[in-house]
Amino acid sequence: MSDQCKKRKILVTSALPYANGPLHMGHLVEYIQTDIWARFQKQRGHTCTYVCADDAHGTAISLHAEKQGMTPEESVALINKERIRDFGEFHVAFDNYYSTHSEENRVLSDSIYKALRDKGHIATRTIIQAYDPEKQMFLADRYIKGECPNCGSPDQYGDNCEKCGATYTPAELKNAFSTISGAKPIDKESEHFFFKLTDFQDFLKVWTRSGTIQTEIANKLAEWLDAGLQDWDISRDAPYFGFEIPDAPGKYFYVWLDAPIGYMASFQNLCNRRDDLDFDEYWKADSDCEVHHFIGKDIVNFHCLFWPAMLTGANYRTPTKVSVHGYLTVNGEKMSKSRGTFITARTYLDHLNPEYLRYYYAAKLSSRIDDLDLNLEDFVQRVNSDLVGKVVNIASRNAGFIHKRFDDMLSANDAAPELTKAFMAASETIAEHYENREFGKAMREVMALADQANAWIDEVKPWVIAKEEGKDQELHDISTAGINLFRLLLIYLKPVLPAMAENAEAFLQCGELSWDDSQTLLLNHKINKFKPLMIRVESDRVNGMIDASKEALKMADTKTETAEDNAAEDTSGKWLKEEPIGEQIEFGDFAKVDLRIAKIVNAEQVEGADKLIQLTLDIGGETRNVFAGIKAAYSPEALVGKHTVMVANLKPRKMKFGMSEGMVLAAGPGGADLWILEPHDGAEPGMRVM
Repeated sequence: MSDQCKKRKILVTSALPYANGPLHMGHLVEYIQTDIWARFQKQRGHTCTYVCADDAHGTAISLHAEKQGMTPEESVALINKERIRDFGEFHVAFDNYYSTHSEENRVLSDSIYKALRDKGHIATRTIIQAYDPEKQMFLADRYIKGECPNCGSPDQYGDNCEKCGATYTPAELKNAFSTISGAKPIDKESEHFFFKLTDFQDFLKVWTRSGTIQTEIANKLAEWLDAGLQDWDISRDAPYFGFEIPDAPGKYFYVWLDAPIGYMASFQNLCNRRDDLDFDEYWKADSDCEVHHFIGKDIVNFHCLFWPAMLTGANYRTPTKVSVHGYLTVNGEKMSKSRGTFITARTYLDHLNPEYLRYYYAAKLSSRIDDLDLNLEDFVQRVNSDLVGKVVNIASRNAGFIHKRFDDMLSANDAAPELTKAFMAASETIAEHYENREFGKAMREVMALADQANAWIDEVKPWVIAKEEGKDQELHDISTAGINLFRLLLIYLKPVLPAMAENAEAFLQCGELSWDDSQTLLLNHKINKFKPLMIRVESDRVNGMIDASKEALKMADTKTETAEDNAAEDTSGKWLKEEPIGEQIEFGDFAKVDLRIAKIVNAEQVEGADKLIQLTLDIGGETRNVFAGIKAAYSPEALVGKHTVMVANLKPRKMKFGMSEGMVLAAGPGGADLWILEPHDGAEPGMRVM
């Protein structure tokens, strides 16, 4: 028996998506290809387990939750629920989809850290770091902006200038500010914990050349290895959403320490619920099982340096394979919100069949690290030509004869023995392409077979034979051969098109199609009446998706920008350029405006209104009802309890939904980009704003 035919035990993972926004088309490049590979392994009869989880820790998670008016725990739980729904509708069949914010992950992170610490692989030292005095938190470089010390460009991050390419430290920025609060950062000392990656330099030089990763990635890693590795800062100071480091109160694991351990934790959670899986069998140092990671090229340092070093240092096995892929472009360019090509998973699902995308990605994927371009015109043409015009067409051209003339019973004869033999012989070639992640090559092989089948049907012309006297048996045999050729194609396409394969299995009444079924035919077999398995992609549906993506830019639930983007814009001067200050007024005119501190005691959605939230405001002894156009920026529950500023003497205005008795003040261009004014602590309802 060949190695390929031996039954394997395989654990498969995809990189953990960060839990601070919706899934988009770029994410799906990874999860669809991983799912295809895992489904193929299962179809071959191997024990293949596919696990993943949300990456749920870090400062960005806390900021996202704060913007939504939720706790971090509530926010990541909501996103996890949405992820499971969206992945499911794209037929990404995880055996377990979990969260890194779990007890299993905490226990494993603690144990791996302690193992590394006890072996001397953890060091501590005091560092000076930028600190936000207003938010009372240390700041990573990405949360600091200012003017480039080299070229003077404003609004540059704390580590490098996007204008001139200069690199520097946050302390060198001119007029630096925290993108979280806008405050000027100060320097502050803190004790940090470091993983001594330098201890694993020699191990990693060998491991990265072991065939576990693509040569291109190994060559890139060699640049870092040859330059000499640096110790890795694995701690963050409170406040931080994550796991507290054992025996170090107020210190937390940096998100990238516990994130990859989340693979193990998700698998552990599954093992706890299934008797047929043993955690140690897969993760012990001498395991014979396989562990395969699918990741994007932006995180190779974590998965191909830090992660294997952590594992071997804690006496666990290292990955069998780390498969790295490129990014997604749409119509040859980066995804763009303004062009409507920043498409979320949900927006796509609202307009198009998910298997269109699964096939298109598969047709363009290879084992290389090339970027994948989703060309929407080519997408429509390829799906319609290949899936509808070639594959489904074979079944539809023959099924009607079987139903109308032969009572849904297939013939006992094979009318195309040479062709079916060629289809069966292609099995191992196509399997090899799947195994090696050459999905594009596999799809080309399948479509070449489909072309042969359609050419044969055109040659034998069953529709002509159907009109000729005494040729019922020939018609029966030809139609049966057509149905069998279709069945063989569906076996090869099943990892890519699981829903269509399931519907085809129901049509054929053949049970679940395994890879071994590619060596058999259905003869003298009863099938069901054929129903259309896939309809054509309509261009107006694609255009509708693009229009919906543009519209979604205005909605809060698809806004993924962090507070850093907003704070930066407040200091850039762009708003005065876009909206110049209005004409001067007399002081007397301004004095007529009575601004008061108001407490939001209740907030509700307004049924039938796209932009409004109904606010009940306490202004110190009396309440006011106000309709505010801030629905895209805030959820009602996030507003209750906040203090804000309102125009108290504005004449009440009768609106469609009721009487509005004032106006709350907010800043921003509109839509999701609005921030209600909030006074400092101490301001009380009813106080006049001077």
